[in-house]
Amino acid sequence: MRKPIIAGNWKMNNTIRESKALVTELLPLIKDANCDVVLCVPFTDIKSVVSLTKGSIIKVGAQNVHFAENGAYTGEISATMLKELKVNYCIIGHSERRQYFGETDETVNKKIAACLKYKIKPIVCIGETLQQRESNQTKDILKNQIIEGFKGYKSKDFEKIIIAYEPIWAIGTGKTATAQDANSTIKHIREVLKKYFGLSISQKTRIQYGGSMNAKNAFELMSMPEIDGGLIGGASLKAQDFSKVVNYDKK
Repeated sequence: MRKPIIAGNWKMNNTIRESKALVTELLPLIKDANCDVVLCVPFTDIKSVVSLTKGSIIKVGAQNVHFAENGAYTGEISATMLKELKVNYCIIGHSERRQYFGETDETVNKKIAACLKYKIKPIVCIGETLQQRESNQTKDILKNQIIEGFKGYKSKDFEKIIIAYEPIWAIGTGKTATAQDANSTIKHIREVLKKYFGLSISQKTRIQYGGSMNAKNAFELMSMPEIDGGLIGGASLKAQDFSKVVNYDKK
């Protein structure tokens, strides 16, 4: 059985003060959750959120990492730095990083290695644009992202990797794939994993849905057999909303 994992992606939101207020309100609301819970927060919030969540079910993640351990990369953060801050997870290849900051399948591949070296679990994002979807390219786009992004990785690596399928056309737009469509697409992802990496990896790898999952649709989406969790954007910025997603099975 694949344990569900709900991860909040705060993106560029919440000062230290705001993060403390949100986490303080959230903690009692999700203490009995039956899934893994992760908060992927801005770099400036990591230390305070790690401190606040110590001893709770919440694990802390970063939203990006550089693949080098150190060097002349102004403004970047390394996996060694994240490890020292007690970060457990890291989002890699989010569509916004691909769109605005030049992230590629090649850099995704190298960042996965950096995280695994320091026992940080990568949440690797893949997904298609609206134009690609309407041109019936979804399956090919996802296949190529998987082949190139995970090139060279073995079964023991996939035990620590989470995949987040994020239809780019559904991020921050309020649009959401139907539960059936999301399930079908994630099933395709598993078929690609099976073909190129083996049956065991396809069956064991946890795959989240990352396209505007919220309190209203979480139960239906999480009821689908192929969907193992959610990468939550806007709904993770309010404790009440995020707690309802985390507690989707207590509806």
